[in-house]
Amino acid sequence: MGKNIAGLFAGLIFGIGLTIAQMTNPAKVLGFLDILSNWDPSLAFVMGGAMAVTTLGYFLVWKRKTPVFADSFQVPTNTKIDRPLILGAVLFGAGWGLVGLCPGPAIAGLFIGGWPLLVFLGAMLSGMVIYEGANRKGWLP
Repeated sequence: MGKNIAGLFAGLIFGIGLTIAQMTNPAKVLGFLDILSNWDPSLAFVMGGAMAVTTLGYFLVWKRKTPVFADSFQVPTNTKIDRPLILGAVLFGAGWGLVGLCPGPAIAGLFIGGWPLLVFLGAMLSGMVIYEGANRKGWLP
């Protein structure tokens, strides 16, 4: 139960932070990504703050022998940079650059963003279903 409450609390803080930072506003994100035109550097401060908090978090977490709500840490062991990783990163970056949204901010802004966010989330979920189907059929590497 504690694990679920901690996850809910962390998700709420994350969503509120994304909303306050205006990461749920596609125009704000696109303004940051458009460095050749009317560039808005304000999201660089958001990223810098996120990196500082993450660095501090990792520093504190790795001092513990075990997590608070689990028996052991779950750390990825695959360090290989392969084709699916690169393709996924390219698709994610292209989507983020084209529409100014990625999954986290889209979900966080669901109730304040109206139809554009609903369309984005519908397309995202459709893509996930198509990927799963193609992966199960063995059509993907």
